[in-house]
Amino acid sequence: MLGKMNLRDRTAVVTGAASGIGRAIAISLARRGCHLALADINETQLAQTADLAASPGVRISRHRLDVADRAAVAAFPAIVMAEHGKVDILVNDAGVALGGTFDQVSESDFEWLFDINFWGVVRMTRAFLPHLRASDDARIVNLSSLYGLIAPPGQTAYAASKFAVRGFSQSLRHELEGSRIGVTVVHPGGVATAIAKSARIPRGLLSPAEEAKRRAAAEKLLRMPPATAGEIIVQGIERRRPRVIVGTDAKILAVLERLAPVSYWRILGKLRPQM
Repeated sequence: MLGKMNLRDRTAVVTGAASGIGRAIAISLARRGCHLALADINETQLAQTADLAASPGVRISRHRLDVADRAAVAAFPAIVMAEHGKVDILVNDAGVALGGTFDQVSESDFEWLFDINFWGVVRMTRAFLPHLRASDDARIVNLSSLYGLIAPPGQTAYAASKFAVRGFSQSLRHELEGSRIGVTVVHPGGVATAIAKSARIPRGLLSPAEEAKRRAAAEKLLRMPPATAGEIIVQGIERRRPRVIVGTDAKILAVLERLAPVSYWRILGKLRPQM
């Protein structure tokens, strides 16, 4: 059995690194002496992440990248290799949210979300896999969600994308068994990021007041500090965990879904007034 993964002097590519969990993962990796290639579409906040992660002896590069851009992702490994010379860890964190039932969400919005949340993961993995194979100890870390374990109403598109990340990660792990590349899939519960505030909602679906109310209600469920989540995830990478469930809420709901895979939502409906 392999021991703990030593992250010092490894090089990690982190998407979605400008804020939230991606930023927290980057900081926790840098604290362990891991070099970073940080990627996001928000260059201003990406620069802030680089400043926060700065640590003696740690090389950090910043890259504007839209993971939905097929050509940009295909060209990205050459850019990272020119900066760092190697890649040992790929963290696919970039993601977006989209509220609304299946009937309310347009096909174009559904595709927009999948292009980032799922195809972004697939494209990044395909692009960097040859370089990860060259490492003597490598890991792919894919961010799914609590909604990759349970599927609430009003989250058809988001849950579908996160279940897809979960299935992709599990199958890829089996395919890479016996190689030097491990795969970790992460299911965060309510982490206090800006995802609820920035979630896309179909135009005209809600009044401004109702939309603000729903966003505020969603944000109340996001309680864990990103720094705590990032540390849990990086500890999972060190320990070579195939699956990391972040937060008590996610752990409880994961167990409930396993015990009652069909009826868990009805059970939650009965418990919710008491919770």
